[in-house]
Amino acid sequence: MPTPARTSLDAIIAAAWTILEMDGLEGLTMQRVAVAVGVRPPSLYKRVRSRGDLVRLLVEDAHRRLAAAIDAAAGSGDPWRDLAAVAHAFRAFAHAHPRAYEIVFGSIREDWRPDLATLAPANDAVLSIAASLAGPDQALNGARMLVAWAHGFVSMELAGAFRLGGDIDDAFTFGIERLAVALAAPAR
Repeated sequence: MPTPARTSLDAIIAAAWTILEMDGLEGLTMQRVAVAVGVRPPSLYKRVRSRGDLVRLLVEDAHRRLAAAIDAAAGSGDPWRDLAAVAHAFRAFAHAHPRAYEIVFGSIREDWRPDLATLAPANDAVLSIAASLAGPDQALNGARMLVAWAHGFVSMELAGAFRLGGDIDDAFTFGIERLAVALAAPAR
């Protein structure tokens, strides 16, 4: 008779999230996750083959969570309003999960990255907004512009790089408004 499972993949990912957010990717070890879910490390390997697989699962989960937040924000049908809501959801995700945000947008080993099909849902709402504002032929370029601006802004904010004073929230809103106008403007 086989022994019952003492943990689940969901519990492993939840424990890994907690460790990641506390100590970053450097602090994420199979040993720490095993202890957190109450098993010995060899038992953990029955569910997750390696640390790389664990990181890949976390990146996939972070993309799912970010996609869910973005999808929930982009429901008005008005691309101008949806752009603002999506940008705020993106920023809120980064502030709530700064270490997970780092592994989504940071540099990680290629073999730890999930395949593109897994990541696609996180892009759908942004592509749709960009297509509504800039036109279907410029959807990808527009989406890249939006994400690059939001990522740059949020990365600087998280790093404490805005040191010239002023209200950061006002600057974020200003950027969103200007991006929407730029996307909707006819190309020259």
